[in-house]
Amino acid sequence: MQLNVNQQSLNVPPDWEDDCLLQVLREALGLTGAKLGCGAGLCGACTVLVNGQPTRSCLMPVRAAVGQSIQTLEGLSGSSALAPVQATWLAAAVPQCGYCQSGQIMATVALLRQHPRPSAEQIDEALAGHLCRCGTQPRIRAAILKMTKGSA
Repeated sequence: MQLNVNQQSLNVPPDWEDDCLLQVLREALGLTGAKLGCGAGLCGACTVLVNGQPTRSCLMPVRAAVGQSIQTLEGLSGSSALAPVQATWLAAAVPQCGYCQSGQIMATVALLRQHPRPSAEQIDEALAGHLCRCGTQPRIRAAILKMTKGSA
């Protein structure tokens, strides 16, 4: 079985073919950007983009990902430089513990592809299902608005 991850065709070892996408990405392929939070699709820590759409990888069977375009946090930048959203996160000192941040970054990337200058309401809606116990949501919203020069 092969997956298209970050524009590369990667082989999934046979022992992993019955697992969820998150486990395969992390354990079989070594892409640890997506995190296991709740394991029930409620927290958003495992969010990756599948065909450009934010997807909870803990709920997606890896077999369902075959033939799909998967983008992980590791695939945001084609070089050693940070992607714009990642750089914005750091400049705004958004992360605290950082556990939820990769999922929030991936959801933000999808949002900005659809709405390059999102409103505060669009940001809140796009990130509504992402839990952050550190309470960074206001800083995330402010950072995205500043980055895109959107309106508060």
